[in-house]
Amino acid sequence: MGRLSAVFVAICIVLIACSIGAVLYLRFGLSGTESSIVALTALTGLALYNAVTTRLSDRSDVSGQIGDLARGIADLARQVAELGRRVAAIEGKAQAAVDKTLAATQPINAEIGEVGGLIQQMAETIAAHDSQLKGLTPATAPPSTAEPVLAAPPVAPTPVAPTSEIVYAPPPVPPPPPVPPVATLPVEAAVAVPPPPPPVAPSAEPPVIAPPSPPPAPAAIVEAKLPEPAVAPVVAPPIAPAPAPAPVPPPPAPAPTRIAAGRFQGMEPDAVVAQIRDAVDNNRVDLFLQPIVTLPQRKVRYYEAVARLRVGDGEPLTATDFLPYAEAGGLMPKIDNLMMFRCVQVVRRLLAKNRDIGLFCNLSALTLVDSETFPQFTEFMEANKAIAPALVFEITQAALRGMGPMENESLAALAQRGYRFSLDNITDLRIEPRDLAERGFRFVKVAAPLLLNRSGITLSDIHPQDFAGLLSRHGVELVAVKIETEATVVDLLDYDVKFGQGFLFSPPRPVRPEVMQGIGDRGDVMSDAPAAPPPPPVAASGSGVPPVTVRGVSSLAQLARGASVRG
Repeated sequence: MGRLSAVFVAICIVLIACSIGAVLYLRFGLSGTESSIVALTALTGLALYNAVTTRLSDRSDVSGQIGDLARGIADLARQVAELGRRVAAIEGKAQAAVDKTLAATQPINAEIGEVGGLIQQMAETIAAHDSQLKGLTPATAPPSTAEPVLAAPPVAPTPVAPTSEIVYAPPPVPPPPPVPPVATLPVEAAVAVPPPPPPVAPSAEPPVIAPPSPPPAPAAIVEAKLPEPAVAPVVAPPIAPAPAPAPVPPPPAPAPTRIAAGRFQGMEPDAVVAQIRDAVDNNRVDLFLQPIVTLPQRKVRYYEAVARLRVGDGEPLTATDFLPYAEAGGLMPKIDNLMMFRCVQVVRRLLAKNRDIGLFCNLSALTLVDSETFPQFTEFMEANKAIAPALVFEITQAALRGMGPMENESLAALAQRGYRFSLDNITDLRIEPRDLAERGFRFVKVAAPLLLNRSGITLSDIHPQDFAGLLSRHGVELVAVKIETEATVVDLLDYDVKFGQGFLFSPPRPVRPEVMQGIGDRGDVMSDAPAAPPPPPVAASGSGVPPVTVRGVSSLAQLARGASVRG
């Protein structure tokens, strides 16, 4: 571009010089030589002026560039100096931290050295004591004969009266009455039987015989004789048998405890457990689904599977009614196994219509430690791990906090197969999201009143409004449950809650019978529960149980309607 402008300026200068010469020649009547000289002079002057002006403009541009470069170099030098200062500060802090650590660990190292020296001295002392004990063990003499002498004075081995022995007995300790042979008298009998009266010797000196000793004396003598089985039996008169103790009446049986309130009011807990066991054994367990929707779109994203038991009167029992008694009776592994097989069937039907749907299924901590049910449960989950992304196991916060090594190992086994977990029944928000994420938890269900802190009680270390963000940073989603009013939904939107569940959207509704077709044909799922016959198909007229419906698109309803039309 600069070259073209220079050529254009040169052409213009030449044209101007020629024009001046032509004007002088034609207008003013100068000769051609004079006109040419004037034209050349004008051309030279214009060329010089152009060169000077061009040089001045170039110099100003170069000066501006040099000034910009100088300013950039100065800024770079300032940044390098700032970086050097920060590096020096970091090095100083690191050195100070190292010095502080060394100063803190030196006393600990000294104490550890002292403890090591004490332990070494203790070990040497114990070794010396052990060698001394080993040296003393062979020198231990067998039981002394002094013990038999203590029992010998009561009677002589011959029928002759032991007058001399009685007379020469030490006065402070009178001889005790004779006792039965040690080999045939146990310690309990010696203690229980009172000492018999002293026998009358054949001698004519009965007053010389010492009075009977206190009752504890025979017991002490017998106890001293028990360790010596080789002592010869002592001849003694027969002892009258002690009277048998009076029979102690058994304590009265406690009155049966009855339930004071609730669904089973007036019944005994054992009767309630028997009813629940009968319902489980006869396959009277119904599957209800409650939707989990996105907020604020209210589109169905997941379902939660809820168990209902039908007892003798036919009225379904909710989990709140039967769960404590089922756990006390050890029936939760059976219920979880049956519910899990049904959930797998429902998930397969849902995925056939919508690949973005999922199902939450409750899992008891008792199932994780059941040695008979859990291996079968794990084998079934291994066979169906293709649907693992769509199946979420729900575990209560109390069960998670009370888990031991066996429960954690069972959870890890399910997580290795690709299954995810959800934390339910939250009582406080003191949760460590990093630990939950590492153990496979991807959802946390919190009741809306607790999350909104309507009670005003501090149940978290952070503000509840920041709880959803804290969970999302570790890949855990927050689900607000027990939503019953529109005002609650509006308040939850300020807390960045993405999922909601509650009676506002839909209560738990039973699954259509055609969705559960074929479940009764798999009797090998339950270990000892008989398989129930499959329910009859429901006509397309809608005479069966209505599908689950919410304010939005219901995948399960579409699935049920499609199955009815195909049937």
